[in-house]
Amino acid sequence: MPDRVYLDHASSSPLRPAALEAMLPFLRDHHADPGRVHSDGRVTRVAIETAREQVALLLNSRASEIVFTSGGTEAVNAAIAGSVLHDPERADVVTTAVEHSSVLDAARRSAGETVVVGVDVVGRFSADDVLDAVTDTTALVSVQLANHEVGTLQQVSEICVEARDLGALSHVDACAAIGYAPVSFGTTGADLMSVTAHTWGGPKGTGALLVRRGLRIEPFVVGGAQERARRAGLENVPAIVGFGAAAEAVESDEASAALRHTDRIRAGLAGSVTGLTFHGDPDARLPNVVCVGVEGVEAEPILLSLDQQGIAIHSGSACSSESLEPSPVLAAMGADADHSLRISVGWSSTDADVDRLLAAFPEIVARLRSLRT
Repeated sequence: MPDRVYLDHASSSPLRPAALEAMLPFLRDHHADPGRVHSDGRVTRVAIETAREQVALLLNSRASEIVFTSGGTEAVNAAIAGSVLHDPERADVVTTAVEHSSVLDAARRSAGETVVVGVDVVGRFSADDVLDAVTDTTALVSVQLANHEVGTLQQVSEICVEARDLGALSHVDACAAIGYAPVSFGTTGADLMSVTAHTWGGPKGTGALLVRRGLRIEPFVVGGAQERARRAGLENVPAIVGFGAAAEAVESDEASAALRHTDRIRAGLAGSVTGLTFHGDPDARLPNVVCVGVEGVEAEPILLSLDQQGIAIHSGSACSSESLEPSPVLAAMGADADHSLRISVGWSSTDADVDRLLAAFPEIVARLRSLRT
């Protein structure tokens, strides 16, 4: 039986070998609390600080600006909750309709009022529209660097700079972009940035909130002085070490390889299947994501049929198997989520993976369409 083809990296990517090798000693041999002053504790402390430097280099930030978290979702929640508490005169959040559910849900729970700015048909929000929504009660402007469903890249620097001039903090969700597109905390002008490790070859269960030097916000997780009193709790040393090793392992040609794969997928599907609509910006997009709508066939039967042939992709009909709701991103764009699929490549993807998809997809769609007629 042929090996399975994994084309759902945007959901979670296989662990890079370098990350696994770096983690093993801290799963097997080095168990100490990095907050202790004995020799065993110093070993784990050095490992964490090395990882912090490795991640900072990938994100063009200072190591001291990185607060390790349990993942991107916690980082987003920490950014929003901390910003709302930062200024007692400001409690509102301005965000956009294509943000990840962690942003929208956290804002609606934490903020006085959440203002959601709409997007165009490719999922892009306007800087002017976002900034026009900022008032003297806005605590935070939260925008994404790239969209996790359709891959559209956003221009956020103007928003971050202008938001600060208007007295609001700014947060950039870079979880979808890290590992696939240049992410520079130092040049976005953002006060806060959230990233995760597991979508580009780092371990699950770790991420980071970047906090601009000189800014202090209330910690989201309390009960200890870890992470310079910015995030309480014993650090997940193996995952943090793996995060750093994965950051160091990202190669300069990975983005171009991903783009070559997705260009082949787009061209191959368009040339063999009629009635397709590609969602998102065709040019200013993440190199690893293809979101495609299929006329006349719902996404789930295609996904399940591909799965039977050993090919894993993602349906646009829900963010996860636990949710029955259509993707709010596609709905905000006016796209039909029930007929949309997301295909995403990553560091381990090969030409053979693309070949398998391009061979199977047209036959499956043709068979499913024939059943309908």
